[in-house]
Amino acid sequence: MLENTNPIVLLLIIVTVLVSIKGFSDYSFFEKFKFQVTRILNGERVRMVSSGFLHADWIHLGFNMYALYLFGDIVAKQLGNLPFLLIYFGSLLAGSLYSLYYHKKEPYYSAIGASGAVSGIVYSCIMLYPEMELKLIFIPIIPIPGYIFGVAYLLYTMYGMKKQLGNIGHSAHLGGAIGGFILTLLIFPQIFLINQTMVIILSIPILLLLFLGKKLNI
Repeated sequence: MLENTNPIVLLLIIVTVLVSIKGFSDYSFFEKFKFQVTRILNGERVRMVSSGFLHADWIHLGFNMYALYLFGDIVAKQLGNLPFLLIYFGSLLAGSLYSLYYHKKEPYYSAIGASGAVSGIVYSCIMLYPEMELKLIFIPIIPIPGYIFGVAYLLYTMYGMKKQLGNIGHSAHLGGAIGGFILTLLIFPQIFLINQTMVIILSIPILLLLFLGKKLNI
């Protein structure tokens, strides 16, 4: 199964797993490279990228790497290795930037995980193949069209931010998905002509955030 995986995607998964394992057992390493608002504002900007290679535990790591394996391979094979890397790291940075903006008044806020980057890749994949059907773990019998999943995912993320649901970096997910959406359009603008209606539908949550975010306290 892995032998058919794009080598760049596979390499990224391996590096992330190795760095995460290092972080599991090395507290000082973990603390040095995690996302932390005060540290970043004081100039340690490397944390905005390095935090994407750290994870809380094996379950957190496993979910993110499995999603990267599934969706990253599709994006890399469709757009090429360099565009894939631009979307991945661009989404990671977008997620960190949005988290920094959203939590700027919380000096001790910290976060880890590749979720922002992976969210960007998932959104990119849905834009490329909006007709793809996804089966969720808790309702595996009913396939959900990709574009519906994409809209629902962002709306849930915004709701999670507003209600502060769980110990989840919803802001990084949202920023990463927005990054993936914008970068995919910039790299592959033809997609707007190919799937114009779907692109417009997928942009709705982003437009809601931009124009109604303050009113909704998001």
